[in-house]
Amino acid sequence: MPAAPRRTAGPGTVRPVVLVTGASSGIGEAVAERFAAADGWRLLLAGRDGERLAAVARRTGGRALAADLGERAGVERLAADALAAGGRVDVLVAAAGIGWAGPFVEMPAEDVDRLVAVNLSAVVHLVRLVLPGMVRRGSGRVVLIGSIAGSVGVRNEAVYAATKGALVAFADSLRYELAGTRVRVSVVSPGAVDTPFFGRRGVPYPREHPRPVPAGRVADAVWRAAVRGRGTDSFVPGWLGAPARLRGALPGVFRALAKRFG
Repeated sequence: MPAAPRRTAGPGTVRPVVLVTGASSGIGEAVAERFAAADGWRLLLAGRDGERLAAVARRTGGRALAADLGERAGVERLAADALAAGGRVDVLVAAAGIGWAGPFVEMPAEDVDRLVAVNLSAVVHLVRLVLPGMVRRGSGRVVLIGSIAGSVGVRNEAVYAATKGALVAFADSLRYELAGTRVRVSVVSPGAVDTPFFGRRGVPYPREHPRPVPAGRVADAVWRAAVRGRGTDSFVPGWLGAPARLRGALPGVFRALAKRFG
């Protein structure tokens, strides 16, 4: 298990490597800043916006790795570049993601494909490429950024919710396979987060409550999962776990409430 490096580590200490996707903005940027504040880590930062990514890398002391995760070839290039730059990946934080909002019957086919590619397929393939090294070394952390939408479903976000729900099942399945190893898989599922996400999807956040939480709050949860976690799921804010549990325990009651109150 990668532990938080001590600030007083000597020159011979091998610093663990963290790879963060979606690091050019939003949650990924906040995660990069959180690891940089801890000191002792080598940061590999992936993103599609080269200019913004370079700025984040300069600010955090990380290495920028430009990547478009919309195609498998881009994922494979990122994994190869990360392993070449860091020699290993001790922690993977899969924070890259995109959204789309509107009635499913009006959703263009290309947007369906893009959401599934970036939010799900890219994550699965990137884990496939870095996980073997973790297993061989006997330690590692995989932290996936889910969403409350993946636990309870959200009106007008059917495909987005489906991609995030699939990550939860993927993480559970990996945990069973990795039992007995020191490689852990965690899912951090936020609600609304104060990032450019809503602007980029073209539909603003529509509710007064709950208010979006700062990205730094999600980054703190990622940090705990990466450094001290035991491979569990967490919600940000924590109270979002209640509706997720209600849906699991009493799905009929939950759906009736969701239809009525949204």
